Amino acid sequence: MNFPILSSITLLPILGAIFIFIFNNKNNENKNVIYISLFISVVTLFLTIFLWYVFDKTSPEFQFVEEKNWISGYIKFKFGIDGLSILFIVLTAFITPICIISCINSVKTRLREFLIAILVLESFMIGVFCSLDLVIFYLFFEAGLIPMFLIIGIWGGPKRVYAAFKFFLFTLLGSVLMLVAIISIYWITGTTDLTEIFKIKIPAEFQYLLWLAFFSSFAVKMPMWPFHTWLLDAHVEAPTAGSVILAAILLKMAGYGFLRFSIGMFPVASEYFVPLMFTLSIIAIIYTSLVALMQEDMKKLIAYSSVAHMGFVTLGIFTFTKQGIEGSIFQMLSHGLISAALFLCVGVVYDRVHSRLISSYGGLVNILPKYSLVFAVFMLGAVGLPGTSGFVGEILILLGAFQKNFLVAILASIGVILGAAYMLWLYKRVIFGKLEKKELTELKDLNLSEGLMLFILAGLILFFGIYPNLILDTIHVSVNKLINDYQMSLILNTIK
Repeated sequence: MNFPILSSITLLPILGAIFIFIFNNKNNENKNVIYISLFISVVTLFLTIFLWYVFDKTSPEFQFVEEKNWISGYIKFKFGIDGLSILFIVLTAFITPICIISCINSVKTRLREFLIAILVLESFMIGVFCSLDLVIFYLFFEAGLIPMFLIIGIWGGPKRVYAAFKFFLFTLLGSVLMLVAIISIYWITGTTDLTEIFKIKIPAEFQYLLWLAFFSSFAVKMPMWPFHTWLLDAHVEAPTAGSVILAAILLKMAGYGFLRFSIGMFPVASEYFVPLMFTLSIIAIIYTSLVALMQEDMKKLIAYSSVAHMGFVTLGIFTFTKQGIEGSIFQMLSHGLISAALFLCVGVVYDRVHSRLISSYGGLVNILPKYSLVFAVFMLGAVGLPGTSGFVGEILILLGAFQKNFLVAILASIGVILGAAYMLWLYKRVIFGKLEKKELTELKDLNLSEGLMLFILAGLILFFGIYPNLILDTIHVSVNKLINDYQMSLILNTIK
């Protein structure tokens, strides 16, 4: 394909944002900008689905490669995708129109500027998954901080400024070391082209410090324990759409980074730091699940559950087994749908009651039957019930963990039980029980836009739980190549 489809998909949301910025119609401005934003995001979604359709699932090589000199002789603008990245691009393009639709009910001020920030952020996130040059990846990776900082800081809750600055500083400071590492890699290899670096192989003696530098960025972005505190404040203060993007996409960029860069470029160091990753993952799974049980704020509970689920992801990645890595990718995609849906559910009742406290609710099943139904699907998906997408990811990760370390797998299984405990406890207190608060009796069930979003998400969670092969078939070949390259690098290092 000669058409630069990756660049087109990446740039289209930014072009849409520029058009909205220029477009200024005082009459029905809010309605018009929503229509324009939704149109652009849907077109981007269809392009990504087409990209997935024409993607060759049997090839482990990078496809649709675009390459141009940016800074002559030094840095190339290079795009390309494989099985590890294509599905994250589709997820990004799918979540964005969901966020735009959610704005109809939740964003009351500066809607035009909010939608511009959403579209710009979409471009940056897609750019992360397309980049095949370290510098280009870093620019997209860090550029996403700016619109997210504005989304939290302008449209967030009472403590939005504190949460926005904490989010910005945590993630930026973590990435400074990654920038130093990228410069070091250029000094060692003479290039920042990812495909060339994979061929050259970075000497083992350099890998350990470089791995830690990349880890400092990815661990904060994931976030892993104990770097997770910024996420709680960001989620609590962010508007609904901000929480959806943060949980569904931004956290997955770090997981993708571990797969593409940490394992791909530093296999020897990755093997060396397996005990560290297992330890941090298990602590994240068990500790944050226990803390989630004690939460009274619905958003904070879901935020803690995200940290626990990302613990499963890092655990699966560093098993270096086919089941573990495929389970991690599947878990990231599944969690992208489930966490987005859970935050949307919180947003639905928050728009009506203006409270995130669990104690403010109870007995909603009596007046909001549609809401209660879809909430049940998302809750069961988060628990990992068979038949939902959450089950597939978790069972594959646990299978991979059992192959690598029996004790680690047993400890991770405890997290599954705790996850069921806090999600069922949340559902019981919000949905069931007596309808004692009079103000709740006047609540209306899902409107058209809310129902559209939530039922589509519920359908996808059930569909991928029943038919996971649509995802697994896409990633099989790329995962096999990743594992084979990793094992070959270890063998060559042993021979040396």
